[in-house]
Amino acid sequence: MSRKNLLEISSPNGERPEPAPHRDSRPLAGLAPTVRSGSPVGGITKTLGNITEKMERATDLERQLAQGQTIVEIDPALVDASFVADRLEIDPVELAQLVEQIREHGQQVPVLLRPHPEAKSRYQVAYGHRRLAATRMLGIKVRAVIRELTDEQLVVSQGQENSARTNLSFIERALFAARLEERGFGRDVIMASLGVDKAALSKMMSVISQVPMAVLTAIGAAPDVGRRRWAELAERLTPSICETIATELSADNWRALSSPERFQRALEIAQNKEQRTVSAASNAEIPGLPVTLKTSAKSATFVFNNKAAPGFDRFVQERLSQLFAEYQQQQGA
Repeated sequence: MSRKNLLEISSPNGERPEPAPHRDSRPLAGLAPTVRSGSPVGGITKTLGNITEKMERATDLERQLAQGQTIVEIDPALVDASFVADRLEIDPVELAQLVEQIREHGQQVPVLLRPHPEAKSRYQVAYGHRRLAATRMLGIKVRAVIRELTDEQLVVSQGQENSARTNLSFIERALFAARLEERGFGRDVIMASLGVDKAALSKMMSVISQVPMAVLTAIGAAPDVGRRRWAELAERLTPSICETIATELSADNWRALSSPERFQRALEIAQNKEQRTVSAASNAEIPGLPVTLKTSAKSATFVFNNKAAPGFDRFVQERLSQLFAEYQQQQGA
């Protein structure tokens, strides 16, 4: 057999087989025949892929929510106020204007919420109390960013946002600082929340410590009334003046005034009372004695004439304990 026939395959009839037609292993794009699978593996794989994609999206959404990167819509009924109030009142006129703005243009700026630390499935607002109130009045959901916040982070966010956006009045900022201190927050946290230095915070605390809550409630936020005027009022306050202010400004005819007008009336009450107290003071010489008695609503003062009776003041001073003991004995009789 020749070498050539070694490479050929013999057929039964001795004929040489026809060569197989040439098939290109790289079909033209789009013309490849569709290969149908005899099993449902492809469908299952596709379904599993969709499930995995949805899980990844859900996980990413949770991550964004945790980082406060996503705005969500929450039922206002599920949102509670901050644990520290920063306002004396929400101005009804300003709130009505905000309601109309949201009704016409929607809520443009989201509020900041945190998951409620004590109530499951509820939230606590850090800032955006007025926007929250407006959405409640409109009966719509509130657009919000949700973040995990500590108490310190919440009050710092609350104070900084309100200071920057809503311009809390001086007395509201001072009251917010006092409430934070009552809850045990340090001065560093309070200064950070209000964006003030140590000196400014000390002045706030000094004024707020002299103004009773009854007077603050009667006057209100008093926008545009600064520290100097509040300090002027605080210096004039006495228990009787505070009672008069709270009683008068709580009457219906005075509640119709704006908050700055109520502040002005409180200052007038304090000034008039002070003037009446000064005019009521009297100086009276005690007949037969080198002593003048000066009296006012709060005190009485003996003035000794040392020229007429040198050393008499020391003589009386040495016997004050004995005189006071006799006074107490008479009071107890």
